[in-house]
Amino acid sequence: MLTFAKILLVIIAIVLVAVILLQSGRSAGLSGAIMGGAEQMMGRKARGLDAVLIRLTTIFGVLFFIVTMWVAWLVAHSHI
Repeated sequence: MLTFAKILLVIIAIVLVAVILLQSGRSAGLSGAIMGGAEQMMGRKARGLDAVLIRLTTIFGVLFFIVTMWVAWLVAHSHI
């Protein structure tokens, strides 16, 4: 069971990194830093693929946390 959990954790970590890298950047240099902050404060919502990637990032981030806690519990309770 521990081996399965570790493999699952590695797969989730790889997918999480890939989903994060697929997201578009929020800024484009100095002007993007100024305008990006203003757009973020005005509540601009992501659309299309960005919205899907944000949702996937959240889901895989939560899964990563849960599986990490599961692996830690399995390691703590393994009697080898």
